Amino acid sequence: MRILPKSAFGQTVLLIGMLLLINQVVSYVSVTYYFIRPSYQQINNLLANQIKLVFLQQLDQADEATQQRYLDTGGIRIYTQQQALNAGLEQAVYYQVLSEQMSAQLGGEAIVRVVPGDPYVFWVKPPQNPGVWVTIPMSGISAPDISPLTIYLLVIGILSVAGGWLFVRRLNNPLKALQEAALNVGRGSIPAPLKEQGSSEMIAVTSAFNQMAKGIKQLENDRALLTAGISHDLRTPLTRIRIATEMLPEDQEWIKDGIIQDIEDMNEIIDQFITYVRKDRFEPPEKVDLNELIQSCVQVRNIREDQHIELDLQPLPKIYLGKVGIKRVIDNLLENAFRYGSEKVTIHSRYLSKEKKLQMDIRDFGKGINPEQADSLFQPFTQGDSARGSQGSGLGLAIVKRVVDAHHGKVSLFNHPERGAVARVEFPLHTHINH
Repeated sequence: MRILPKSAFGQTVLLIGMLLLINQVVSYVSVTYYFIRPSYQQINNLLANQIKLVFLQQLDQADEATQQRYLDTGGIRIYTQQQALNAGLEQAVYYQVLSEQMSAQLGGEAIVRVVPGDPYVFWVKPPQNPGVWVTIPMSGISAPDISPLTIYLLVIGILSVAGGWLFVRRLNNPLKALQEAALNVGRGSIPAPLKEQGSSEMIAVTSAFNQMAKGIKQLENDRALLTAGISHDLRTPLTRIRIATEMLPEDQEWIKDGIIQDIEDMNEIIDQFITYVRKDRFEPPEKVDLNELIQSCVQVRNIREDQHIELDLQPLPKIYLGKVGIKRVIDNLLENAFRYGSEKVTIHSRYLSKEKKLQMDIRDFGKGINPEQADSLFQPFTQGDSARGSQGSGLGLAIVKRVVDAHHGKVSLFNHPERGAVARVEFPLHTHINH
């Protein structure tokens, strides 16, 4: 179990909190030892001096009336043990620290008890006469109330942690925005230039990222323009070839059919190029049922007698999806399964409530794929020649990944334990589309 936070934000706040805690403890101990403790020592010294004067007066030859006037002036009383009990000795609280200090001051074992009030009454059992108790009232003092100090330190600590949290959050917000923007770039969506804010280092990083994103966007625009231009230029000669093919004599029908099939394949490849590079590939999302999109794609496929699709669709919650894009994903995966797998394909959908995501599996019953090539098959112009054939442009799965990534989903390829390959697509329950 990890206790320390992983993020820089959490680690910085924890560090500030620990430093403040250490500071609070040091302040608390310092106030106790350098302010409160000296006050007690001064009071104890004063009491010890009073006790010494009391017994010094008794030793003097002064008459009893003079001694009594001295005691009355200071409010000092001397009691025997029984008299002390009757006067409230049992209500007095024993203080060990004061007793030890008093013993050191008077040169023998002394006991100090205190009765709080106004004034405070100190009961002292002096070593000069262990059979008596001397009471000395002390005005102008009160119990050591450290609650204001505690509240003060607590408030300072809370304000310091809150200030540190706001400061660290201000530093981390640009990092969070940079992370989200980098993820969007990875999904194929170029975000608007980020606001350059924060420290000088953060501003430099953000500026570099904005320049990079701008360069990627320009490169993608150039690629789209180049591909669209080439595709447009190719269609004209292809159309001419097809017109010329229609004029071939009937005894060369086999040549005509082959040329027409090649032209249709080339047109399909051109369409895939345009689909992959066009900028408006994602339409506004709608709240739809994924099962309905699956059934719609299957219904179109069922018109072919050489293709058989079995459905195992569990009830799914509706989520926001781009209908055209998801239909293209399903259709491309079905085409991939039929072309490189088998004439029979199964589609299974389910809702994983614990993970809060929708899952769709499209399985064929062919010879499967090379596990080492599973990830590379989603790269543009990549084909698994050794396992899945070499037809097509190599853009079908790349288009699938781009659309799924834009929905914050996940697509993967793996072999079924029994036979064939499985294309698995997952969408989070709460999803949106990157444009």
